[in-house]
Amino acid sequence: MSVKGESRGGQDDAQLQGGPVAAAEDEHLLAETEKIAVALGRMFPGLCEVVLHDLRDPAHAIRVIENNLSGRQVGDSATELGLARIKDPDYPSVIQNYANQFPDGRPAKSTSIGIKNTAGEYIAALCLNLDVSTLSPVTLALSNLVATDPENRDVELETLRDRSRRELREVIEAAAAERSTTPRALHKDAKRELVRRLHQDGYFDTRNAAQTIADLLGISRASVYAYTK
Repeated sequence: MSVKGESRGGQDDAQLQGGPVAAAEDEHLLAETEKIAVALGRMFPGLCEVVLHDLRDPAHAIRVIENNLSGRQVGDSATELGLARIKDPDYPSVIQNYANQFPDGRPAKSTSIGIKNTAGEYIAALCLNLDVSTLSPVTLALSNLVATDPENRDVELETLRDRSRRELREVIEAAAAERSTTPRALHKDAKRELVRRLHQDGYFDTRNAAQTIADLLGISRASVYAYTK
């Protein structure tokens, strides 16, 4: 009888650890990582943006942004890499030295580090975006610093700007994901609101934007234009 009692007690402890205890541990891990983000950003003022994403809340993922170079704000949503890690725990934990770009066109070299809890779930990502525009022309001695990894050149990873042709699909899918649904399953009012936001943000300036939006939302082009009014 005592053996059974001890076994049941161990199960109860495990259940408790999977609830409030696990949440507290996750929060502690993020708080410690926040210290690293702030320290790294202040180490390279005006040169390297450091962003800590809380992947437990993808719609408002940015928890810390130190040395802000991209114009994003605390509370902004996760990037494509963050969403990919949320969907797939086996997604690479470190993607290093890939070519990127700031909203104003400046080239960047980025590194994204996924952070897992003890359960093996991604709960955060620490991202570094180095402004190489001021470094690349200095001397050939800096060539290694501004170089990006060749294996990532043909891989579509992410962007740091709010508007681009390449991001149109991701923006729509992310908006639907925030409502725990798919683009086509969005309510009519939600589709109207999304189309208006895309129009205001300049996505209609990209080629075939209206048709792309129509295909993703499962509506006609006429409806897309009607929703912008």
